[in-house]
Amino acid sequence: MKVEALLFGGVAAFFASTAALYGWWSGGDPAGTAALVIAFLMAALISFFCAMTYRRRGRRPQDRTDAEVADGAGPLEFFPAHSPWPVITALGFAVLCMGVVYGLWLFLIGVGVLARGVLGMVFQYVGRGADPRQ
Repeated sequence: MKVEALLFGGVAAFFASTAALYGWWSGGDPAGTAALVIAFLMAALISFFCAMTYRRRGRRPQDRTDAEVADGAGPLEFFPAHSPWPVITALGFAVLCMGVVYGLWLFLIGVGVLARGVLGMVFQYVGRGADPRQ
């Protein structure tokens, strides 16, 4: 993950410098500058995720030249079987987007549903691995 973090960090640096140059040369064109800033933020987010994953887990077997096939065997990660929260999050986002068109009241309802869906996904398995007798 270290190589991926550096790669996306380079992409983020490219978009940041491009956004700065474009914003200066275009006379402050808001659309192009905003698109480049968003591209920088997305690349920086992926770079940060890869760097934190590398820091937490270390090198993967795919990154080592001396690794055997058996080093990559075993469970990869915990993947939940069923969860209603992605559907609720998508519904909240859809209502939020409709609220941009139809009014503030619908937008605020969408924000509430979206926040509940995101919090549900984040904290769904917060107690996973804890002793069930407690």
